[in-house]
Amino acid sequence: MAVDMELEAVLRPIQYPMVPYPPKVITLANGKKMVIRQAMREDVPAILKSVHPCLFIERDYYDIVSARLYGELLAWYRYRVKSEYCLMGQVDGYLVGVVNGRLEDEKVGMSYHTLAIDRGLRIGSHLFAAKMEYHIEYLNQDAVLIVAESPIGFRRWMVEYPLEATKIPHELGGGDSYRLTREIYLKAKPRLVVGDRPVPQDLMDEAMADIKFADDNTIRERIAGLKGR
Repeated sequence: MAVDMELEAVLRPIQYPMVPYPPKVITLANGKKMVIRQAMREDVPAILKSVHPCLFIERDYYDIVSARLYGELLAWYRYRVKSEYCLMGQVDGYLVGVVNGRLEDEKVGMSYHTLAIDRGLRIGSHLFAAKMEYHIEYLNQDAVLIVAESPIGFRRWMVEYPLEATKIPHELGGGDSYRLTREIYLKAKPRLVVGDRPVPQDLMDEAMADIKFADDNTIRERIAGLKGR
């Protein structure tokens, strides 16, 4: 696709400088090692292949979360969103979860979505915690604005941390934002933020070599027990 770079300079939003998220490894409840690392823009087409089958799963609002995540990642890929990032979890090289967000400004973050492609292992919770870790500890932000689109998301984020309610609208719409402050994060960190650094080289090499993804039926079965549909 031909690109008019002079016009692109007008269409592309501001991008704040963002330090990289340092990868880490988490041992899941089944003993498997999940590597959490930052995705690059060129990884988006591969990630979307795992997000796509989730668009058709109604359980726990996977459909709307996946649809919005798909659009957000595509907007990042096409340079149509301000200061977005994406973190992903991989087990044996396979993509098992994705989180994303952006910087509203240098001190306030905007949380977008959390998608666990393999359920029952707190993958979504671990990835959400990594996202908050990135905002507070590495991007040095003071607060993150968050909304939930599913009851399980509300329990995992708003109740478990717990977050503070605000009257601040969130760009995703729906209810007003809840806020993670630095103080709330530091209190929750010993309970909810886990993982080891550095990642052993063999695990890192496996994660970086290729983003593997399960077939559509396997993804549907892992999320909603929809084998063969």
